[in-house]
Amino acid sequence: MAQDKLVISKKKFNSRLIVGTGKYRNMSECAKAIKISGAEIVTVAVRRVNITDKKKPLLMDFIDPKKITYLPNTAGCFNSQEALRTLRLAREIGGWKLVKLEVLGDKKNLFPEMIETLNSTEILTKEGFEVMVYCNDDPLMAKRLENAGAAAIMPLAAPIGSGLGILNKVNIQIIRKQTKLPLIIDAGLGQASDATIAMELGCDGVLVNTAIAKAKKPFLMAEAFKRAVIAGRQSYLSGRIEKKLMGNPSSPTKGII
Repeated sequence: MAQDKLVISKKKFNSRLIVGTGKYRNMSECAKAIKISGAEIVTVAVRRVNITDKKKPLLMDFIDPKKITYLPNTAGCFNSQEALRTLRLAREIGGWKLVKLEVLGDKKNLFPEMIETLNSTEILTKEGFEVMVYCNDDPLMAKRLENAGAAAIMPLAAPIGSGLGILNKVNIQIIRKQTKLPLIIDAGLGQASDATIAMELGCDGVLVNTAIAKAKKPFLMAEAFKRAVIAGRQSYLSGRIEKKLMGNPSSPTKGII
């Protein structure tokens, strides 16, 4: 397992758990939860997080960008223009090229607006960005994103922050079979077992924010997700037994006294 790395745009990571930095009670709690989770990548909503005003708390004071990979995202963007401007700003401020693209269709359901998402992906890749793309669980659209140059496909499991878990396992499996890109479940997980299921489906990783940040005991949940991702990955690599309709005795029947 030590050689089993998550690889995104030729960058290698030991942890397959990506953690968000929003919704925590404070930055100290956020930093501690991330440390416990073992995550090596954290998402940062460029439009919502203070990254320039040193009079206010800075995320960099709590989470060292030299030790943890920052993944700027476009949370809160509802069209291509907003998303492009946000990520170009992130590149100017911090030199970030590995980014997470998120273009939402409405403020109620927070589903991705896929036409705007696809157009933004095409533009950003031409500008040299390495784009990890939040998308719906449509295998056809996932393939179009791959063809557009996406660095990773990040389908939702369920609506953002819903905690419903993976609602469409079949589509996730289809996407897994058809893409060579990293496949990372993004949005909708509610408990550690959801992460295990995602990994057992063959996903390369999961992104979690609300499920940890809003848990009654976020530090305990952070550790649970860390262990769940590892267990799910090991289970997937082990190769599960074939499903059968009838029982099959665990002990040999030959030579029974």
